[in-house]
Amino acid sequence: MITVKIQVEQYVAEYIRGKYFDPEVGAVRFPSKLDIYILVYDLLQKRPVNCPLESGNLEFALPDRRDANMAGGKSPEQFNYLSARAAKRLGDKMRLMMWAELHDLIDENKHLKGIQFKDSVFQFLCRYEIESITEDALLKNYQRWRDKQRRTTKRRYSRK
Repeated sequence: MITVKIQVEQYVAEYIRGKYFDPEVGAVRFPSKLDIYILVYDLLQKRPVNCPLESGNLEFALPDRRDANMAGGKSPEQFNYLSARAAKRLGDKMRLMMWAELHDLIDENKHLKGIQFKDSVFQFLCRYEIESITEDALLKNYQRWRDKQRRTTKRRYSRK
């Protein structure tokens, strides 16, 4: 199994490792049914001649699709390079996945189960073993997102 490393925010790396780490490979392995699996496959390029190996805080296995050996397919042995732009795009996608799951968990726990926001955030941090971001930072992000999503226009008063 061929792996590649990218640099992402530490809390995003911890979330992805907590969710998709495969001990058999010793790295993160995305399930083939996920959009990010296809995104990684699409972003893979042939490694430039004088390009050093990547360094980063998140190592993941490259997709190995059945059509890789057919004409037009991407074999991980040849296509095993992610440019800086591709790594940034993957990092943004991973961060978005984390925030979406957190917001969904908080909303579901609050409205369906009656669990407080802080307890939901603590549960999320424990589930994925995230240590590099505080509960307050996650709560503040949720509050900003909620206010942005549910904002109503203020009533305008007319003076006569």
